[in-house]
Amino acid sequence: MIGIKRIYDPVNEYNGYRILVDRIWPRGVSKDIAKLDLWMKEIAPSDALRKWFQHDPAKWDEFKIRYHDELLEKKDLIAELKRIERENKNVTLLYSAKDKEHNQAVALLEILEEY
Repeated sequence: MIGIKRIYDPVNEYNGYRILVDRIWPRGVSKDIAKLDLWMKEIAPSDALRKWFQHDPAKWDEFKIRYHDELLEKKDLIAELKRIERENKNVTLLYSAKDKEHNQAVALLEILEEY
């Protein structure tokens, strides 16, 4: 099972395998506190898409389409995430955005559920 969580939220036993899906390291979070198993920055939206989106909810639907299109060229990373999901009871995709409803982890989870 794959879930999502802000990296600033406390780690708990249900997080399982923790994967940061941000391209940029989150401010104020040390690697010790993050307790990551993997930083998969390559699966994050491109810099151009990230800068275009700027977490504007009005751009959310278009962002998801554009991000999905980018991920079509990264099928190996999607396959890696699905493999990790099969091998681990719980997987948590971590993100740093303040908006809990409009961020790349939410979009990525929707895309992973399609596979």
